[in-house]
Amino acid sequence: MLDPDGATERLAEWKGRINQLAADTKAMSDRLQDLRVTAADGNRLVEVTVDSAGGVVDLWLGQRIQRVAPDVVARTIMDTIRAARRQLADRSQEIIADTVGTESAAARAIAERVGQQLRGADPVPDGADDQHQGW
Repeated sequence: MLDPDGATERLAEWKGRINQLAADTKAMSDRLQDLRVTAADGNRLVEVTVDSAGGVVDLWLGQRIQRVAPDVVARTIMDTIRAARRQLADRSQEIIADTVGTESAAARAIAERVGQQLRGADPVPDGADDQHQGW
């Protein structure tokens, strides 16, 4: 037999879950959008800040770089960008877990995708810097 009161109650519960999911997703999106991470190398030659997409928004070079070979400085910059992106990936995954949780397949997929994009992203794709060889 059909239970109209039970159906109405189930619909109300479902609507509540959907509304909560929408609010949690909005909170996640807002926090991820505002996220920035700053990383420095161990010798304090370089400090890099990346935005929520992993793009470099600030670069600080210490006075000591004047006494270090240019290839070491370049490598240190690139390594520090990668370190900042790894930290960004970790922090992004924490935000995802805090806001939408890790129980749903969608939340796990989002966290995995963010991790892959930020940890796998190379600041200069292979071959993109070929024009500078021989400088």
